[in-house]
Amino acid sequence: MKILLTNDDGIMAPGIQTLAAELRQAGHTLYVIAPDRERSAASHSLTLRTDIIVSKIGQDEYAVSGTPADCAVIAMQKILKDPVDLVISGINAGQNMGEDVLYSGTVAAAVEATLQGYKAIAVSINSYSDQKYEVAAQWMRRLLDLGIDRLVEPHCVLNINVPNLPLEEVKGIRLTRIGHRKYYNFIKITAEDENGFSYRIGGDQPVWDKAAGTDAEAVGNGYISITPLGFDLTHGGSFPELLDWLETNSLLKLES
Repeated sequence: MKILLTNDDGIMAPGIQTLAAELRQAGHTLYVIAPDRERSAASHSLTLRTDIIVSKIGQDEYAVSGTPADCAVIAMQKILKDPVDLVISGINAGQNMGEDVLYSGTVAAAVEATLQGYKAIAVSINSYSDQKYEVAAQWMRRLLDLGIDRLVEPHCVLNINVPNLPLEEVKGIRLTRIGHRKYYNFIKITAEDENGFSYRIGGDQPVWDKAAGTDAEAVGNGYISITPLGFDLTHGGSFPELLDWLETNSLLKLES
């Protein structure tokens, strides 16, 4: 299989490098196109009004000075001569569960790929330190062997989160929905005076709502979480009330 690997932790990050080694050993043809440095929480931002520098650092490996979404765009529209069978973004250093999928550059790269017509998977590991990347990589190899790529629907991303456990302690896989999380002390003030202040976003560890069936519950109980993400952003449930308001106020067709 021809696979494009990308991420938001940077092309030299251990997550993407461990996954690349595992998939090459399995016989897959890889293209690695990723940011030249960490771009965590870049979300789906694109670089505008400045040049993006792409550097070839190895056979079919390119470091990009832009965002994860930039990497997907550049890969599809310039670097790749033929379509790939699958795009995998990760392995990310830290979970991408709950609302974090909205901030995640890892998920965004996969989303950009699927918007351009490619099958895409995002994979993350549930720890910010001492990550067991080889476990997540081995599981990705196994899932590909079992044909998970055939289950990726158009304009859909499979978001996979792996518990940071030894291989023998992973209990299995759960099909999940997106849960919710709350960050406390979300900002840290670094300097302050009468004219203003400076701060950094980071805060404490998130507190997860581990409701039944959610990604956080599954991973917290030692299971791999697979959540299909869709991107029809229209909230159809609001149509009846909005239409009634438009009709009541004679706004559907203005009198000339």
